[in-house]
Amino acid sequence: MSHDENQEMEDEVETKSKERKVAKHDSGAADLERVTNYAEEKEIKSDANFISVINDVKRQDDANKLAKEQELAKVSIKKEDVELIMTELEIPKQKAERALREHQGNLIETLVTLTN
Repeated sequence: MSHDENQEMEDEVETKSKERKVAKHDSGAADLERVTNYAEEKEIKSDANFISVINDVKRQDDANKLAKEQELAKVSIKKEDVELIMTELEIPKQKAERALREHQGNLIETLVTLTN
């Protein structure tokens, strides 16, 4: 074989090698692109589900708080008890009323709870 033939063969082998590398690279990129697109779609769907679940839980919590406030508003408390708690423990009227209502108007339980 002559030197020119050897050079041509080497050039041909290099060209084929480069083509294989390019082909491998392209197929990997295409595979990666498909996986990435699928994952993005799936993440968007799951995020939407999480948001709806979070909103449902928040609505339920708000409803529970409203129901509790309505129940506490029904509890009758004495004005003297509120004033006693306010002066002895030096707390605002609103907090004293709330504490009494939470203990069903029982002054002793309220005082014990607030002092502990």
